[in-house]
This record gives sequence, structure tokens and C-alpha cells, in this order.
Amino acid sequence: MKIRLYQVDAFASRPFEGNPAAVCPLPSWPDDELLQAIAEENNLSETAFYVPSAQGFELRWFTPVAEVDLCGHATLATAHVIFEIQGYSKALITFATRSGELFVNRRGKRLEMDFPASRPAPCAVDDALAAALGRRPSELWAAEDYLAVFDSEAGVRALVPDQALLARLDLRGVIVTAPGADVDFVSRFFAPKVGIAEDPVTGSAHCQLAPYWADRLGRNSLSARQVSRRGGDIACEVRADRVLLSGTAVTFLEAEIVLPD
Repeated sequence: MKIRLYQVDAFASRPFEGNPAAVCPLPSWPDDELLQAIAEENNLSETAFYVPSAQGFELRWFTPVAEVDLCGHATLATAHVIFEIQGYSKALITFATRSGELFVNRRGKRLEMDFPASRPAPCAVDDALAAALGRRPSELWAAEDYLAVFDSEAGVRALVPDQALLARLDLRGVIVTAPGADVDFVSRFFAPKVGIAEDPVTGSAHCQLAPYWADRLGRNSLSARQVSRRGGDIACEVRADRVLLSGTAVTFLEAEIVLPD
């Protein structure tokens, strides 16, 4: 049994930046145990698997330790494979996922993802979270993840969180964010609970970040940068209960997984 594998740098304009994801096209779904084993073997923050469907494609995402409900950068990577490598001729891809239908449009050299918005709600700053981050944020919000707001980009860049303490928190992960020096906002994302110490660029986090910053800044079109070591830029637009996230991607690796029959 052989499975094609593509490693794609998402939210990147050249290799070695943005967020790498593995993408595996499949003719049909194998056992979940095999999908999880492949993701663990790849040891990337996300491995995406997709199969054809009547409406487009079914899409699933796995970290090295668990399946997740939504992953932006691996969706971008998958759309890149379908458009650029598989030669998909339509302008719009429809993905059926655990988060409902997701859509990716080709916009010139950029790919625009249409995701559900996840609006965070304010909550009290927790001592355990402040201890895990090593610094108390000025605001704390919560949706799928905690959203910790700081006053400056320099403060976000300087954080060195305690991963063991972060893994004990009740939500998936922690997004930290602040106004950007030359973009509307910057962020970082930590999710050791699902095997990701720090994610280079996180689409799903921006489904929470974009509504927060749109409300705060009073406009719906926003420029964002995730300031991890690799880094990446994301254009965001909030439309009611949806968020449009756009970026570019590049193929880094084409390979083949060989499994026993």
C-alpha cells in the first residue's frame, strides 16, 4: 500500500517560512488508527488527509497526538496541493469537515479560505494562566482557546511560556496577541495539550483573533502576522459569522509512504 505525501509550507512565499503541513490524498478512508499513526510519524503540527466527495472533498486534520476540529494552515496546504499539483480546474474548493463546510477560492496567487468565525468572550485573568505565560495579560478572552491580550508586539515576542503549565489548562491552547508595529495585530499560539509547543502560523486561531480585532479597531479588513520563529502573514476579513483568511503556500517535499499490504 502506497500513499502520496506532500509537505507544504503554508502562509509562506518561499520554503522554510510559514507553517509546514503534510497532505495525503486518499481514495477512501482507512482506519483512524492508521491516520493517527501517519501523523505521529510525520511529527508535524498537522497532517491533512482528504478523499473525493460528490460536493468536492472530505478533509480531516491530525496533530501527532489527536484529531482536531479545524486547522487553517493545513487547509491552505491541502488546497495548494489540489490546485497546483492535482490540477483542479474549478475556482472554488468545497471541503466537508468536522467544522462544517469550508471553502477555498483561488484569488490570483493567493488562496482565500472561508471559515466560521469563533467570537471569544471576555473572562477573568486566571492566576494559573498568568503563571504559565510568565506575565499577566491586560485582557483575557476565551473561545476554543484562551486569547491573552498584551499591550505591545515586543511583549508578545518576548514571552517564554511554561509548556508544562500550559498543558494543564482546560482549553485547547493559548493565543497571545497585541497591536502590531507594521500590521494591525500580531500573535503567537501555544498548544502543548495537543502536541504543539508553539505553532508557526495558525489559521484557526485567526478565526478567533479576527473578530476580536475587528470589534476593537472598528473595521473588518485586517492585516496580521504570527511572530513565531518562522513567522507568516495572514490577510483577514470578517463577514458576519464567517472569517476570510488568505495567504500563499509553496511545495517543499513530494514523497510516498510505503505500508505493508
